[in-house]
Amino acid sequence: MTSTLIQKVFRWARRKSLWVLHYNSGGCNGCDIEFLDLLTPRYDVERLGIRQESVPRHADILLCTGPVTRQSRDRVLQIFTQIPEPKWVVVVGSCGCSGGVFQGSDYVLGGVDQVIPVDLYIPGCPCRPEIIIEGLIKLLEKIE
Repeated sequence: MTSTLIQKVFRWARRKSLWVLHYNSGGCNGCDIEFLDLLTPRYDVERLGIRQESVPRHADILLCTGPVTRQSRDRVLQIFTQIPEPKWVVVVGSCGCSGGVFQGSDYVLGGVDQVIPVDLYIPGCPCRPEIIIEGLIKLLEKIE
């Protein structure tokens, strides 16, 4: 009885304080700019309990933008392994989802899912901040 209550409290607390680590694996930075808009007072995702973190060991969500290149493959995998469980991966932008306009290039492996498992895809080129917020809210509902 008490263990299920404790688990419910942990899920509630985790949902109310998700920390996002942003990683750009290489791209045009359009999605990066839109993600940074989320941190401004106009969109203010901190009201949802989401804040940006710069250390993988403190993060809950790995938010990736840009296609995975041969050069960034090992870094993405290393960052993913450093994030403690439970962890979620969100891919923003068509480049991160499938390789985008860089698909078929010699140095681009494709989307982030070629290297690590992805929990949520947010397509677009670039994604509007409203769409990113909607996707993160869907992830919050999935967590609960």
